[in-house]
Amino acid sequence: MSIVTVQLGQCGNQVGHQFFQTLMTDLASQQDQKSNHSVHYQSESLRRFFYNPKDEFLQHSSEGPRANIPFARAVLVDMEGKVVQNVASQAKKSGLWQYDRKQLVSRKQGAGNNWADGFFEQGPRVEEEVLERVQREVEKCDAFAGFLTLMSVAGGTGSGVGTRITQMLQDHYPHAFLFNHLIWPHGTGEVILQNYNAILSLAHLYQSADAVLISHNDAMRTICGQHATMLKQNVSFQDMNKLIAHHMSVAFQPAFLTSSARRPTSLGFMMEHLVPHPEYKLLTLRSVPQVSDAALAFSTFNYRSLLSRLRQMLITGTVIEEGINWHVKLPSKPSPSSQHNKSLAALLTVRGKESDQADPVDFNSSSLYADWVPNAAAFAAQCQEHPFSGQEKTASLLSNCQTPLGPLDLVLGKAWDMFAMRAYVHWYTRYGMTEEEFIDCFAGLEQVVQNYKQL
Repeated sequence: MSIVTVQLGQCGNQVGHQFFQTLMTDLASQQDQKSNHSVHYQSESLRRFFYNPKDEFLQHSSEGPRANIPFARAVLVDMEGKVVQNVASQAKKSGLWQYDRKQLVSRKQGAGNNWADGFFEQGPRVEEEVLERVQREVEKCDAFAGFLTLMSVAGGTGSGVGTRITQMLQDHYPHAFLFNHLIWPHGTGEVILQNYNAILSLAHLYQSADAVLISHNDAMRTICGQHATMLKQNVSFQDMNKLIAHHMSVAFQPAFLTSSARRPTSLGFMMEHLVPHPEYKLLTLRSVPQVSDAALAFSTFNYRSLLSRLRQMLITGTVIEEGINWHVKLPSKPSPSSQHNKSLAALLTVRGKESDQADPVDFNSSSLYADWVPNAAAFAAQCQEHPFSGQEKTASLLSNCQTPLGPLDLVLGKAWDMFAMRAYVHWYTRYGMTEEEFIDCFAGLEQVVQNYKQL
């Protein structure tokens, strides 16, 4: 089943580029393995995220060395053309994969870090062009599963235009799964309007997307900072984008359920398992081990330790492996006063040799999940014997849990405070937005927060 990725705004395009680069680096690391399972893994990944008119993988031909390099199943959208042109050039230079330049959509003017400009002005101007590119990409899929959209919610193009395009996808492809990946802004401002932009984006996306995976910049910077300290380097946005792409790739590359035959799980299965109720769509991704590339060569891991750390990260609500609080314990029986992180569903992915022998039984504890979720439906595990991108052992956990509440509550409070003083509201109403729409978005997300708090 193939997935079409839609990269929106500067951040969405840069993360998307790193995502495809990570996928192809992983496949390139498997090239010397000729077993049937290895070939199947490579072909399944290519079918899912790439296409090749020659239907061959990284083979030179009489037409030249680039004749058979796969194309990403992607549409690139930004209101300023520089970023999409840059990532397209970088992809081609890799020699592993490329974007179809006919699938780039850009203009000469950005959305000014204003959600309303992007949603009401810039978005409608490019809707038809984006839809045409999307239809072209979908038609190339033998079996189309759905969309993966990548965007930041801090600025104008990613948030405003991204929200508009996501709604368009839902309108035109109502039966396709829509998996939205958001980059959440730093707690201290990147953009003066980021709190408004984030709230307006998420409130609208909650109505159109089937699932919303949130990566928090503060957490990504902390993880990268641990690596950078060892190397005496500063953390760049490229470092953070690579980390996000790595975590996503570990979760999205082909794997099969440990309880079934060796048939890769689909995007549809992931969505149906992780979002059992339409009022609960917020997903969190955790991945271990979190070590720098330089340290990997000197590190060894076992599945029991990796899964133990991943489970404690879930219990405490953190996505950061270093400094895990081991003092937080699950109650022996359900208790409303318990302070641990509650979940609706979780999907574990384990990669590496003998990964099917990893024992995830501790994730089956009913205390991890909301009381009304059937225990048998809350947890699923999948595995893949191929080491991811040369790493000996890796594990990731996608969960529908309370982790996003802290950052969401913080931004919601800041946005309410700004709105109470009518700060910058005129920057939005000038594009046709009303104050009632602000209030509706605030109220909608307050209900989401309340729903999750009651798990």
